[in-house]
Amino acid sequence: MRKRRPVRRSPTRRTFMKRATALAILAGGVKVGLFGSSDAASEKRFPVEKPDAEWRRLLTREQYDVLRGHGTEWAGSSPLNGEKRAGTYTCAGCGAALFSSDTKFESGTGWPSFWAPIPGAVETSVDRQFLILVRTEVHCARCGGHLGHVFDDGPKKPTGLRYCMNGVAMAFNAGPI
Repeated sequence: MRKRRPVRRSPTRRTFMKRATALAILAGGVKVGLFGSSDAASEKRFPVEKPDAEWRRLLTREQYDVLRGHGTEWAGSSPLNGEKRAGTYTCAGCGAALFSSDTKFESGTGWPSFWAPIPGAVETSVDRQFLILVRTEVHCARCGGHLGHVFDDGPKKPTGLRYCMNGVAMAFNAGPI
């Protein structure tokens, strides 16, 4: 009777993450730890700055998790995703005007998407929250609140960009733009 070879199992998620973390640290591409950081937004000074305790008092838990903690809301959870009226999308943290409804489009992603922000309303930084994936974070130029990410898979005209925003990070003001 032949000896059976042990079944080789694929690495578990934990094993994969440990190996990926070690590789990233050796390569010098990520700060120590499972998650990296957002580069510019965390160190930059903004016109509206508040102590963390005040942000926690002013924002709902979900808003705080996204705007200050760089979280992401569940896809399809925001009523702003289905908003069709004319108006302006503003930062839920400081009230700054961010996007016009004229630039909103249905991306099919489950998050409100725009092809361009209001000029000067947002800034971007490199987001290394996940070890291998490097994205472009979008944050409010006035308070630095995390809004979402921008991708180059939007409508070809006029910009080719998709600003994929967390609805909880914004408010909507209906009316003339």
